[in-house]
Amino acid sequence: MKYIKTAFTILTLLSLLVSCQDSKKSNLTLFSDQIPTDIPLVFGEGIISTDNYEFAITFTPEMDELFFTRRKPEEDNKIYTMQLVDGKWSSPKPAFFTATKGWDFEPHISPNGEKLYFGSTRPLNDTIKPSGLHQWYSKKESKGWSTPIPLEKPFVDKSIIMYLTSTEEGNLYFTTGEKGDAPEDWVIYNSIQEDNQYKSIDRMGKEINATGKWIAHSYIAPDESYMIYDFKSDLGFGKSDLYISFNKNGAWTKPYNMGPKINTDQTEMAASVSPDGEYLFFHRGNEKEGNIYWVEFNPIKEKILKNINMHQQ
Repeated sequence: MKYIKTAFTILTLLSLLVSCQDSKKSNLTLFSDQIPTDIPLVFGEGIISTDNYEFAITFTPEMDELFFTRRKPEEDNKIYTMQLVDGKWSSPKPAFFTATKGWDFEPHISPNGEKLYFGSTRPLNDTIKPSGLHQWYSKKESKGWSTPIPLEKPFVDKSIIMYLTSTEEGNLYFTTGEKGDAPEDWVIYNSIQEDNQYKSIDRMGKEINATGKWIAHSYIAPDESYMIYDFKSDLGFGKSDLYISFNKNGAWTKPYNMGPKINTDQTEMAASVSPDGEYLFFHRGNEKEGNIYWVEFNPIKEKILKNINMHQQ
């Protein structure tokens, strides 16, 4: 009888384990049999993450289409895309809007899935001369994505705008600077949508922008409750680390390092979170090579919030 009870207990635990794993399955887990927990894993190894340099991934709300940046040796950044068709992901291919010359990179799909933003060095008009690094966007239509157009004023007046992410309310967060600026002068700005218009570009406060040797790649939560970004600090683990700040009643907290399981002696940057809020995605690598990693997000966020609350008591 004792052995029967032990066997029953083991079977019950195995059943619960399988059930837990099944509950975590989604379109994103089709890329691998391994689902990450607290240790980041390479995402889509050999398919998305290859011997090239990959970073900045984004998904439609249904998580049935994705875009990411890939840079092959001696080539410019290009955006690749994949679609889920009949339960299987297609092979990566250059996005339909790929420029013949110059960079296209760092795509972002708005939380409602209606717009696809990306940075590009393509000319703003019919001239052949690049005019800077600007944000372009396509609209989701019944037959697919529309032909991209540049983001209008006041954004087009800046010579550099990169890594734009957006909120449910349509507010935009991004890194900007000007040609000739030192890297530490490229910091995070936002633009609040009012009456369906963007009237100004505003530099975020010192809680966000006064802590790093450079500050970039801000991912804003759809509800604006937190922001993840990367910068270089003497107190960090590597060349750049991922940090998170929380929005407390309209005021941003100081940035908190996301810890040694996320940050290493390499470069961690260009974070994003899956539309279901389950997984954190980010780039890890060096100057020549790097991949996209993913890790379970909520436990990391909740642990940092718990530590913050403990120190405030």
